[in-house]
Amino acid sequence: MADVIKTYRQTVPAMRFVGKKYFDGDRVDGGFGKQWVEWFANGWFEELQSNFDPKTVYGDGDATIGLMRWKEGEVFEYWIGVFCPEKAEVPNGYLFVDFPEAELGVTWVYGKEEEVFGQEHKCAESCKEQGYEIMHDEEGAYWFFERYVCPRFTIPDEHGNIVLDICHYIRGIGYG
Repeated sequence: MADVIKTYRQTVPAMRFVGKKYFDGDRVDGGFGKQWVEWFANGWFEELQSNFDPKTVYGDGDATIGLMRWKEGEVFEYWIGVFCPEKAEVPNGYLFVDFPEAELGVTWVYGKEEEVFGQEHKCAESCKEQGYEIMHDEEGAYWFFERYVCPRFTIPDEHGNIVLDICHYIRGIGYG
């Protein structure tokens, strides 16, 4: 069973997320693993990060991202891509979302790879327990993301467990 082992606040600069957008109908066996395989096979992460040093965007800026948008009554969106500098050029075939300077509630979900996904609600609760208020954008949508930081996600520990970051935008700079 996956556990939230760490929750903290992180300030991030204004950033542009660049990637591709998927919907519930794109899921295979309940998830977006097929699309992640496609991203790695096609070198799309490398393509996006070839014009800047990802480590200079923000702490953990070299991580790949599964960005989610949820709003009651609207279609769920799942984006795969990376955070880029604020005014980054967007190559053909990709979409983007601009985010203001903001505060994140960062949670570390620890467990076996098949256990760490789908823990967004548990992570939001952990943020609330820390006194963080989860924020929505000006349209009332909530944005949150899986952050795949290497090596804590890619190299299992002695128990076969990894850590997946799940981040929520919280009240602070940029939101409220």
